[in-house]
Amino acid sequence: MKGGSLLVRSGLALLCLLTAVGAQAQEHGHERFRPAGRAPEHFDARFSHNHSYPARGAYIGELPGRPFIVDRPEGRFFYSGGVWYAPYGPRFVVVGAPIGVFVPVLPPFYTTVWFGGVPYYYANDTYYMWSAEQNGYVTVDPPGTEDGASTVPPQPPPPQGDELYVYPQQGQSPEQQANDKYECHKWSSSQTGFDPTQPGGAVSPDQFGARRADYQRAMQACMQGRGYSAR
Repeated sequence: MKGGSLLVRSGLALLCLLTAVGAQAQEHGHERFRPAGRAPEHFDARFSHNHSYPARGAYIGELPGRPFIVDRPEGRFFYSGGVWYAPYGPRFVVVGAPIGVFVPVLPPFYTTVWFGGVPYYYANDTYYMWSAEQNGYVTVDPPGTEDGASTVPPQPPPPQGDELYVYPQQGQSPEQQANDKYECHKWSSSQTGFDPTQPGGAVSPDQFGARRADYQRAMQACMQGRGYSAR
């Protein structure tokens, strides 16, 4: 009888221990049992962008790819694949993009959004604009913002402003795709004098159609030469 009572008490103690461990695991389950190197994700559906990114505030132990480094008065930032990181002790935390920062390439998957006849490049809750002075892109505030809310509705792109769709055929990484697209854009623009990131393509209205067609052909040839299917 005594032995049976001891067995019951031992069983109850084990049950309490398992319950406590289970509660702790549930409380920290996302951090404790997430696969190594994976951060919680944010699905960005704005403007039908429809891509997933690591959620802001998530921590990672190692930066992906070869990030672009930005030093600001408020600290150092790392930019890779359209995601911004800041150091946090021995790890890194996903943060929002600092405004007014130059980046050499756009995120691999970006959406062109037109406001007031001007193209903005959108990805991961961040807006970019082309800067001729810096020959690259700059992070900017959301267009037409007032008290954090957009007051200017997005507009459809001009009918002539459809983009060239490219698909990697040699396993190019997203970073490589973004770099190749940017390099081809620079080359095509220099060859044709047409720049789709500028209002009206930076050409006179009577030249728009022909110059745009020349630019598209140049882009297609350049991307195909780098191992992409382009159409």
